Amino acid sequence: MVESVTGPGSTTSLGGNVTGGQAMGQDAFLKLLVAQLKYQDPLKPQDGSAFVAELAQFSNLEQTMGINDRLDMLALQNRGLANTEVVALVGKQATVRGNMVTSDGTGIGTPMAFNLASAADKVSVTIRDQAGQVVRTIDVGAKNGGNVQLMWDGRNDAGIVQPAGTYSVNVTAKDAGDNPVGVTQETKGIVTAVSFDKGYPVLHLENGISVPVSDLLRVDTANK
Repeated sequence: MVESVTGPGSTTSLGGNVTGGQAMGQDAFLKLLVAQLKYQDPLKPQDGSAFVAELAQFSNLEQTMGINDRLDMLALQNRGLANTEVVALVGKQATVRGNMVTSDGTGIGTPMAFNLASAADKVSVTIRDQAGQVVRTIDVGAKNGGNVQLMWDGRNDAGIVQPAGTYSVNVTAKDAGDNPVGVTQETKGIVTAVSFDKGYPVLHLENGISVPVSDLLRVDTANK
């Protein structure tokens, strides 16, 4: 259906590519169409139906490019709206996937939470300071599957109140057959900033943890 365009030193067709492996754009398509008319044999002009088909190809290409441009614009607008909503989280307390907790050094208590994939016969919590040293090991015992809420009193195994700061929490769980049970840990903190330099929103919490917004689990309705 598509005739070859033969000019000085080149041969190609409107149905092909401008260069190998590259998709033909709207401008290149139009240039090839003009070149075809310029170099066609006047004694054997292109069949009218073939020419109309090529014009239809050009029209379809133009429409497709227009649709793609509009879709890209909509995607940018939606991304902008989503980023605005994420920025509104600054100053609110968020619960995210993570294993960090913040102790205020008063010994009053620091909440911790995690989710068990199924019932566990043995659950143990190990708390480490910023140097990686174990300060407290808590034997939680048996727990049903689902969300588990705990309170750490901010003390080490000797009962001494630990300094204010950020601590890591590691939870291990096993069933009655001593098989590992899946654990998803949670952490809470005030959102202090949101960054976008990675190409997606990242939440920065006051306890020093940074997580992608996809790890956000809950947001409190009131600032705390």
